[in-house]
Amino acid sequence: MIELRMSLQSLMVALILGLICLSRCPGMAAPAGETDDEAFDMENYDLNTDMEWENLDVNSYGDTYDYDDLDQEIEVGTVARDTPSPATQPAAQHYEEGVSLPSLPPAPDSLDFIGPGLFGPETGLGMPTCLLCVCISGSVYCDDMNLDQIPPLPKDTTHFYSRFNKIRHVKSSDFINLNKLQSIDLTGNQISEMDEDVFHSLTQLQELLLADNNMQVMPELPINMKFVDLRNNKLTSRGLHSEGFKDMSQLEFLYLSNNKLDYVPTPLPLSLRVLHLQNNNIQSLHEDTFCNLHDRNFIRRNLEDIRLDGNPLNINLFPQAYICLPRLPVGSH
Repeated sequence: MIELRMSLQSLMVALILGLICLSRCPGMAAPAGETDDEAFDMENYDLNTDMEWENLDVNSYGDTYDYDDLDQEIEVGTVARDTPSPATQPAAQHYEEGVSLPSLPPAPDSLDFIGPGLFGPETGLGMPTCLLCVCISGSVYCDDMNLDQIPPLPKDTTHFYSRFNKIRHVKSSDFINLNKLQSIDLTGNQISEMDEDVFHSLTQLQELLLADNNMQVMPELPINMKFVDLRNNKLTSRGLHSEGFKDMSQLEFLYLSNNKLDYVPTPLPLSLRVLHLQNNNIQSLHEDTFCNLHDRNFIRRNLEDIRLDGNPLNINLFPQAYICLPRLPVGSH
């Protein structure tokens, strides 16, 4: 009796399992003669849905999907960061520290300065020339600026250029306290007057260019001159200091052409290499003009370029005047 009951129970379990498998297994074919729609009609299924949903373990899917991570990814990937509108953005700050330039003093109405200038004795008189001219490493360039007088110069000026201006008078105060000045070029001005002591304080001056002016009288020059250019002026022999070039032991170049000189300005230093006297009024030479009357063996070796052409002078008449020269002067024969 017990065995029969167990057999019936086993049979009932097998039938139930078969029905469940028939309804839920996708691989089972529909009965013959039924269409796909009929086979999948929900009315044909006799399922205990309540039992299935009750037995469904939703937590079993947690191993596959982590919803917390999914929410985080969506939040980061799809939500844009809050960006303030242009109206609410803070204005950019402007910094001027380190780029502001010092204010410059106002330009003067004229160049006529009296007394110490704005920057004191370090720059000489008046305002520094670097506001008017171009200053580069001790050199001051004031060429072609329509100046009618020399402007105040910085005290460390070594070379001064003021060519092709309208300067008429050079005063002794123009070069005051300029102990480093080595070169002055005033070519192409209208200079007709210079103070006698204008160059006295310039102990380092070596080059002076005054060509193309209206000079009639030349002030005394420093003895350490090397280069003197006085071409195209109105200089007369009386306008030069007597024996003015004698003690210039470093003088090498002396240009005096196109003036009104009556004779060669002797005595000449032994260091002289070039002497240009063409287009003057020189009419005669002396035996000691270039040579030494007391030393017949004397030879002036350095003086190789003498120009006497354009003078009312026949150099053939004065052979003893240049017998000590390494080369004959240029002139009419």
